[in-house]
Amino acid sequence: MRFPDDVPTLTDGLVTLRAHDEGDVPALLEQGTDPAMVAWTTVPVPASEESARVFATEIIPAGWERGTSWAFAVEAADETGTPRFCGTVELHDRGALRAEIAFSAHPCARGRGLMERACRLLLEWGFRTQRLETVIWWAHQGNWASRRLAWRLGFSCDGTVRRWLTQRGDLRDAWVGVLLHGEPREPRTPWLDAPRIDGPTVSLRPFRAGDVPRVVEACQDPTTQHWLSRMPSPYTRADAEAYLETRREQLASAEGVSWAVADPATDELLGALSLFDLRPGATAEVGYWAHPDVRGRGVMTAAVRLAVRHAFVPVEDGGLGLHRLTVLHADGNVGSQRVIERNGFTYVGREREQARLRDGTYVDHLAYDLLAREFRP
Repeated sequence: MRFPDDVPTLTDGLVTLRAHDEGDVPALLEQGTDPAMVAWTTVPVPASEESARVFATEIIPAGWERGTSWAFAVEAADETGTPRFCGTVELHDRGALRAEIAFSAHPCARGRGLMERACRLLLEWGFRTQRLETVIWWAHQGNWASRRLAWRLGFSCDGTVRRWLTQRGDLRDAWVGVLLHGEPREPRTPWLDAPRIDGPTVSLRPFRAGDVPRVVEACQDPTTQHWLSRMPSPYTRADAEAYLETRREQLASAEGVSWAVADPATDELLGALSLFDLRPGATAEVGYWAHPDVRGRGVMTAAVRLAVRHAFVPVEDGGLGLHRLTVLHADGNVGSQRVIERNGFTYVGREREQARLRDGTYVDHLAYDLLAREFRP
């Protein structure tokens, strides 16, 4: 194909895909120096006007002419109505009717839904005109913006491939997923939310990076370590950061919802609470731990009450619409038992020597449940 003559122009009325030109160089340089681009893509560091020009006027045209990749500039109007460069979307030909999708947004385009529109135009063109059967998506593990866009477009997320993607001489863990010709271009599974829920004495809120020191303090505590022996020991900052990432993964894979239990006045983390092993519309298990500063003050009892209410509120009213909750505690953990019983759970049985404590001894798990019809706010 001849560049730019044979590059089609695609539009949905709001977003236009077109051939790159030298006029895109200043915006490409702005994009290439953006921290998110540096963190998650292979842009050269440091980026320069020359590297942006080579990308727009040499690399992209060569891909079209050789038939190895099809890259489009994304264009949309700004707040004044003036068309401007908003990013790049591309398909890399992998042969046998397969391609790899890639997309990168200029900072001005983020949060406006423009890249989703651009990728939909690209995929429609790829499946129809290039007769693709399979499009694969890769992203560095932790690139949640890329994963959420791929999720909206209907891509699967089939797991993590360790040390697979290259970035400036390093090998990084990668997420991977696919979209097949004819599959719906819509989410395959829910992406759950951890909404802020405020009560009179405690709040539930999403975790944030600033919670890491308090998580470390709580999870280093001897009492926490004794009852929750699967926690790493010693518990480090890296462990806390990994824990927060798993909370995001829970939401993305619809496996559960976790909150930071926080002080309503200061927003300081007081503990953690999860609804995990979640089966939408059916059941989930409750789990929690408290920072040693707040034990014996009723904090976790109040927090569990808020989470239970959210679990049983119908989906159409903003809750999870569950039918049944379960919870376990190790025999002898009196504090946990009080939280469970004060929230109206019913004792239903004992799993003998199921819990292994930090000292290596085994104790029974005591099992409780609560049905939606039994819950009294």
